[in-house]
Amino acid sequence: METLFHKLKEYLHMDEEIPFEEFSRYYKDLISFLNSNFSEFNQDDCIKARFISTIVQGNADSRSKSSRNNGKAFKKMKIKCAFWADAINYRLLKEGINQQQIEEATQAVSDSI
Repeated sequence: METLFHKLKEYLHMDEEIPFEEFSRYYKDLISFLNSNFSEFNQDDCIKARFISTIVQGNADSRSKSSRNNGKAFKKMKIKCAFWADAINYRLLKEGINQQQIEEATQAVSDSI
């Protein structure tokens, strides 16, 4: 999780957009990691994974509207990241964390960048 989080921090501090291939690779690494490790996540991992998924989702949504060549691919990425953000949110709620606490924890992660 930390590797994905640090890479996202690096991307967020860049002045220019990363190429499709690099974005796609990061997205695939994220989804693979979530598929393989989700059941072992602690709360901190869940919050970071939700944050990352939400950022990638928003970025994919924005790119889907402006990219003629890769619009469909970005839409699929957006949908998959939205699924994961919702699944993580559901798990946190199920574990007894209310939505306000989830939002505050997510904001704290955002503020740390």
